[in-house]
Amino acid sequence: MKDNLLETLSVLVSEERNPETMDLDTLSSIELVTRINEQDKLVPVAVEKELPQIARAVDVITHALKDGGRLLYVGAGTSGRLGVLDASECPPTFGVDQSKVIGLISGGPEAAFKSIESAEDSTDTGQQDLIDQSLSNKDVVVGIAASGRTPYVIGALRYANSIGAKCIALSCNADSAIALHANIAITPVVGPEVLTGSTRMKSGTAQKLVLNMLSTATMVRLGKCYQNLMVDVKASNDKLVARAIRIVMQATECTEEEAARVLGQSQYDVKTAILMKLTGSSYEEATHSLTESSGYLRQAIGDRPN
Repeated sequence: MKDNLLETLSVLVSEERNPETMDLDTLSSIELVTRINEQDKLVPVAVEKELPQIARAVDVITHALKDGGRLLYVGAGTSGRLGVLDASECPPTFGVDQSKVIGLISGGPEAAFKSIESAEDSTDTGQQDLIDQSLSNKDVVVGIAASGRTPYVIGALRYANSIGAKCIALSCNADSAIALHANIAITPVVGPEVLTGSTRMKSGTAQKLVLNMLSTATMVRLGKCYQNLMVDVKASNDKLVARAIRIVMQATECTEEEAARVLGQSQYDVKTAILMKLTGSSYEEATHSLTESSGYLRQAIGDRPN
């Protein structure tokens, strides 16, 4: 088993030695960070090549969430932590229920803060974690693995496929094992790492960029954005209350006092407050319009006079 794994790792781009950093241990601090920065500049270019696949994935996820499904990220180690991070940011940013975007990491929640890397070696665990989430064929599973060969992720995608859930693979190595179990494969190949095998670096950065796109673009497509404002943000603490006021001010060009007043009338629902302010609607009229437009603020505003 160990010999087979060594052979597998030896052909992965993400595990190769980087010819641009062979002298890493001889560099000064400024030379070190300059070399890292030079390599990091390659990441957006690799992600750009995957935009068609990323857009396809956004459409699949958007359709699933509209149809009552969920988005589940599945990964191990750094990849799993990035999935958990992206999932945890969706409720406060977009007002989406935390049950709709879920991050699963091998080893469970503790692994997000403490290394439990051995947990990734079981395909059965990946399957069981999705069973525990009552995965259905309405859901979308995004398997994340820089290497593209993590057993935990393979097990999860294999099970998701077996019940008809849509599967997306995100890896940083071409022709990856997880891609074989996916409807869509997103593969930003960023090349060898600055520090050999440390895929928390360029590979992790590429994965973070892709996950940002998947969740943000999906939420925009779901109507959780007006212009470029987060109009479904939940005002759950002082900072977010201030942000809600600022968003209403920016969307309607009103004063802070006016924004605070209409937010109070709208029960601090930013989208409703904007619609009330722009159209002169009552709270009841605004909520009805948003229901009729399925929550799309621009559609609810329509041709109403300001």
